[in-house]
Amino acid sequence: MDALAITRAPRPLGRSGLAAFPIAFGCWRLFGTAVTAARERIEAALALGIDLFDHADIYGRDETGPHFGMAETVFGRVLAEAPRLRDRMLLATKGGIAPGVPYDSSGAYLVAACEASLKRLGVDCVDLYQIHRPDWLAHPADTGAALAKLRESGKIRAVGVSNFTPAQFDALQRHLPFPIATHQPELSPFELAPLRDGVLDQCLREGVAPLAWSPLAGGRLGLPVAAARREPDGARLAALLERLDALAAREGVPRAAVALAWLLAHPAGVIPIVGTQQPRRLAEAARAFDVRLSRQDWYDVVVASQGARMP
Repeated sequence: MDALAITRAPRPLGRSGLAAFPIAFGCWRLFGTAVTAARERIEAALALGIDLFDHADIYGRDETGPHFGMAETVFGRVLAEAPRLRDRMLLATKGGIAPGVPYDSSGAYLVAACEASLKRLGVDCVDLYQIHRPDWLAHPADTGAALAKLRESGKIRAVGVSNFTPAQFDALQRHLPFPIATHQPELSPFELAPLRDGVLDQCLREGVAPLAWSPLAGGRLGLPVAAARREPDGARLAALLERLDALAAREGVPRAAVALAWLLAHPAGVIPIVGTQQPRRLAEAARAFDVRLSRQDWYDVVVASQGARMP
């Protein structure tokens, strides 16, 4: 069959000049982890070639209490113990969620939030700083000015957005003197909205890198088929899992590898952010590069996911 292109070649983060391994490591589960264990997980990811580590300042055991930022803090302790690891990675984090507010992308807040993240991580600069969710009360001119200030001061290298619509992306881009590098939507074989809402089309048009959060549908793509049937929209989920399982059996790989390969095959250059903290499952994720999908295979997954044939 004519296989869709899935390679280990680094994927550009927009026009920032940065490029990352096609799979990223999500750090939201690092909170509460001992430094030794956290370092083992980070080094396991690096050993597989994974070099983009995605954080957010709210990642912690209790977003409204003393554990706010704990994932960054743990990661920072690892870097303090093994500073040379920093040279082997691209470090990304997010800000703009203010617990209890809930969103604040005002210039003053973002500058303070970024500086607090840098302190927790123990670094002078992060490679990618992302607005976590759109703030309807923030004027994009104010947000853009703050991001430009952070970049000019050397505290960030590139800017991304998360959970933005294409129109919100455009509004911010109009007030930035440099191109936005990344767009981070929820995207998986079970969550197809970015295929239709213009996010991936915008990434293709502007040369922006899509970073897919929850690429395994929050763990639902790991459920047994029988358990999936008991989930909300269980019939559709079970049908999708059966289709992924058939492809996994044909390719001789775990189901998760097929799900990630499906994302990697999209021409926008999707980078799935894998949140597992188990080195074994990280290695299974990397099996995605062993998968060969045809165009029909890819659309068969879409049909199973949406529960209807393509028009």
